[in-house]
Amino acid sequence: MTDRCTKIVLSIIATCLVWNVLVDSAPPVEARFSVPSRPAAENPIQFPAVDNNVSIEQVQALSFRPEDFQLPYGADPLQYGKLYLPNNANAPYPLIVFIHGGCWRSSIDMSLTYPLLTALAQSGFAVWSLEYRRTGDTGGGWPGTYEDIKAGIESVATLTDYSVDTDNFILVGHSAGGHLALLAGTETPKAKGVIGMAPITNIISYSQGAERPTPVRGATGFCQSSAVEFMGSVYNQNPLAYRQANPADKNPHPNSLILQGTLDSIVPIEQSRLTGARTELEENAGHFDWVHPGSKGYLRLVESAASMLAQ
Repeated sequence: MTDRCTKIVLSIIATCLVWNVLVDSAPPVEARFSVPSRPAAENPIQFPAVDNNVSIEQVQALSFRPEDFQLPYGADPLQYGKLYLPNNANAPYPLIVFIHGGCWRSSIDMSLTYPLLTALAQSGFAVWSLEYRRTGDTGGGWPGTYEDIKAGIESVATLTDYSVDTDNFILVGHSAGGHLALLAGTETPKAKGVIGMAPITNIISYSQGAERPTPVRGATGFCQSSAVEFMGSVYNQNPLAYRQANPADKNPHPNSLILQGTLDSIVPIEQSRLTGARTELEENAGHFDWVHPGSKGYLRLVESAASMLAQ
């Protein structure tokens, strides 16, 4: 019995030694599993202050952090949203549903707004930024693009698992995204409000500036001709579709705000007038001030969003 017990004890000791070697040599948990990482709250990205009339190059030069989650809201590869969560606020988080611009074109995605999305999360908002099918994508253009936006907004209800207050959200869009946000606001009474930053509020009159298009991206004519491509025809060929896609032909969300720069060369200041919506002008601001977190326009956006979500 003594020899047998000795053998058992020695076997147990050997097993323990092997186990310790395996554990010590194993990679850490973070290396074996995909653990979402988020920057520490005490080390946010610092965005440089800029003067008004920001260029697109100034925005493209900015740093940003990746989203916390990318989640589908439909079956198409372009029907997804990127969810940014704050790490300096108490849950549940108020939510901004963001719709990027880019003349409705497939060649321009949400990447230009990554610094803005980063900054909004650092300012205490959860952000659900929608990607969507655009002109040039299968199913994109009118009305497919708008159907995607509505589906993305409906998916807000699924974000409760991410500590988002799905009863406290607003819609925010820039440029062509502002057009889509204002349009969606007419059908989203649950939203606390809508903010259009340099939005196209009258796609009929905007598209009619397309007779003299220019190939230079960022010039007014380029986006005006893009409006015709988005709609699939000129106004006279399909006036009903244009009216359906036109915020100016609808009653806006009762808490709609338009933010417009007086030096915007892409969306004329005339587009900032929408019956039923409030308009605030930023003097000497251009089209891209609104997506640069170091601009005065950004500060106005944050103040407006916080005010709406507190109502």
